[in-house]
Amino acid sequence: MTEPERKRRGRPPKVVSMPAEQAAPAPAPAPAPAPARGRTKKAQVNALSWEEAIERVMRSTGGAMHYTNIAKEISARGFKSVANPAASVASAFTRARSDPNSIFIPIGNGLYALKESLEPVAEQQADDIVESENETGALKALGMFWQRSSVIWNGKPKLLGRQDEGAANVDFSDQVGVYLLHDRDRVIYIGRAADTLFARLKAHTTDRLGGRWDRFSWFGLRAVSEDGQLVDAPVSWTHSVVIETMEALLIESLEPPLNRKRGDNFSGAEYLQVPDPSIEQRNMKQAFDAFLKSQSE
Repeated sequence: MTEPERKRRGRPPKVVSMPAEQAAPAPAPAPAPAPARGRTKKAQVNALSWEEAIERVMRSTGGAMHYTNIAKEISARGFKSVANPAASVASAFTRARSDPNSIFIPIGNGLYALKESLEPVAEQQADDIVESENETGALKALGMFWQRSSVIWNGKPKLLGRQDEGAANVDFSDQVGVYLLHDRDRVIYIGRAADTLFARLKAHTTDRLGGRWDRFSWFGLRAVSEDGQLVDAPVSWTHSVVIETMEALLIESLEPPLNRKRGDNFSGAEYLQVPDPSIEQRNMKQAFDAFLKSQSE
């Protein structure tokens, strides 16, 4: 588990503030052409096809890239805004396999490159590479160290997350799988969510564990479709799948320092928590009410 991967999770990183006069100004974005009348911002974001967006990222970075990193770059640059960009990139590469004129080529372990940047590779060899890296693990999505205080537990169930900045939000309240309750970074309870994840977590806000946890992690069996819906993904429960799933779950939950990679064939995408929008509205109202009260005293 690398340090950047730890920082992007809910473990509070050490924040070093920079005075305003020392902060480096953000680079000015390149001027964009004027949009056509009536064209929405969303239409502009999604104007490129996935193949075009992938090509732009790969040409600008150079060399081989993992498909998940390509997805992150696409979201960060505003080329696309979808719930599961990694799945969309993977689908584009799958389509490329059947296109003899495709400019992309797999080089193993989820890495892809532009054909023009590599020595010629036999077609059968490329097929063998793709077949050998098919994702078989049962874990399809996960969230690490999500904050209890960022969820509204009364009312309509809602557990929001997104893959990266720029990606669309996904509601994981109906996810199924296993979960961990944390007291800061210490695991105090492990449970299973056979019904819905939200229902199990909500029950722990009022039971004997109610005052003992402030964060939670979860590992889901339901995949996220390209349009952001949770779907039941077929899994062949062979010995290898069970072993790979157990290994991946342990590595992700324990974060052993000497494991440099996730479990083999780990197909789960990590989602970062998105606080319920109603919380900010509630906090603003409370602050305004407090201000009015202070003025009347």
